[in-house]
Parts: sequence; C-alpha cells; structure tokens
Amino acid sequence: MTTWMLILFFTLLSSMLFAYVVISSMRQFFSEYRQTFQESADVNMADMFMFIEPSQLFMYNLAALVIIPLLFFVLTGDVLIGGFVFVLLLIMPPTVYKIMHNKRLKKIEAQLPDALIMLTGGLKAGASLNMALESLVKEQPAPLSQEIALLVRQQRLGVDFDVCLDNMEERVPTQSLSMLVAALKISREIGGNLAETLETLAETLRRKITMEGKIESLTSQGKMQGIVMTGLPVMLAVMLSFIEPENMAKLYTTPSGFVVLGIVILMEMMGYLFIKKITTIDV
Repeated sequence: MTTWMLILFFTLLSSMLFAYVVISSMRQFFSEYRQTFQESADVNMADMFMFIEPSQLFMYNLAALVIIPLLFFVLTGDVLIGGFVFVLLLIMPPTVYKIMHNKRLKKIEAQLPDALIMLTGGLKAGASLNMALESLVKEQPAPLSQEIALLVRQQRLGVDFDVCLDNMEERVPTQSLSMLVAALKISREIGGNLAETLETLAETLRRKITMEGKIESLTSQGKMQGIVMTGLPVMLAVMLSFIEPENMAKLYTTPSGFVVLGIVILMEMMGYLFIKKITTIDV
C-alpha cells in the first residue's frame, strides 16, 4: 500500500511540475508574442497611416487564434487540421502587413504621374514649389497626399528639405519616387527648369507603368497556372480524405505515408518556386 501511495505521490508531483513548466512556457511565449505583435503592428500601421490601437488589434488576433482553429476542429474532427490553422493564423499578420504595404506602394506609383502633371501646372502658373506641394495635398487622394502632407509638415517644423525628401524616400522605397526625389534634389543644387523636368519625368513614369501593366498581363496566365497546379493536389487530397478516409489515413499515420507526404510537399514547393521565378520579370 505504501509503495502504491509513493508511486501515486511521485506521479502527481511529476504531473504538477510538468503542468507548471508548460504553463510557464506558454505564459512567456504569450508575453513575448504580444510584445512583438504590438510593436510590429504599431510600426506597420503607422507607416500606412492606419492609426489603430495595437492592444485592440492584438485582442482581435487572439480571438481569431482561439475561435477559428476550434471551429475547424469542430467541423472536421481532426486535431491536425485545427493545429495547422492555428499555426497559419499565428504567422499570418506579417504577411498581411506586407501585402497591404505593397498595395499601398503600387497605388502611390500609379498616382505619381498625374500628381507630377498637377505639380508642373502649379509651377508653370508661377507658384513656388512649397505652394504647389500644398495644393497637391488638397487635390490628390490618399495615400500619396498623406506622404506629401507629411513632407510639407516636416518642412514647416524646420527640417531641411533634402532631409524631408530622404525621409519620404525611406517610407516609400520605390524606383518612381526615388526618381522624383533625385530630380528635386538636382534642381535645388544646380537649378534649371523644374517644371519641364517634372513633366518629362511624369511622361517617363506613365510609360513605365504602361509597360509594367503589359508585362503583368502577359505573365498573369503563367502565375495563375502555377497557383492552380500547386493547389490541385491539395484539393484532391482533401476530397479523397472525405471520400476514402480509410485509404487516405495511411498517408497521415504510417511512416511510408509520411515519407510520401514529405516528398509531395517538397516537390509542390519546388514547382511553385520554379513557376514563380519564370513568371517574375524585373522591370
């Protein structure tokens, strides 16, 4: 009896220690994840002029991490699927930020030619560069107007104009804006007809956007084929898992099935990367 009591005591003690270690690790991970998420959200949202409270955004993300994987587990009854969805949601915010940031940069590039034409018109009408920039802020929609407004506001606070241009170029790291910044700096250093320079730059950027659009339309079919060919085996595996669960279970429960699954995933990734590399053309 004493032996069984000792065994039970040490078993409970071991379980309590294990639970303590797990809970402590989870609390540390949660604290670090929260700090990293809020700092990243604060910086990324400020760069995109989206002023959302990071703590509130974290609570939404936390709710999604709990509710969505649980919903998938209830619908499918598979713990692996729920865990996969949890990991996917855990790493998704940086990807979402990057996609939003890239869309914003593309929108700024698309607005630049018209903005330069408007700026040229103001200079030809006799307005100074600062007055033309202020007029541009009022006439142009976001996000370009937000960047120009920040540049004008920094200049009013006494920041050197070249430094303001460098800050804007750092916030919007695109070739088109770099060309505009270079044109403005050169004009301030050596003089010249700034209106004519900006007009020529606007025409160059418009042709550049047209060429990029043609290239994107020509390569879009190949990109879509890569997505379809990559997703087709995954969708087929999901359908067969519902149609023939006993046969497909061997793929997820046996060592040979894990090997086959690993080879399939590796080949899928390699195929997608090859197609992406072929259809991605630097301009």
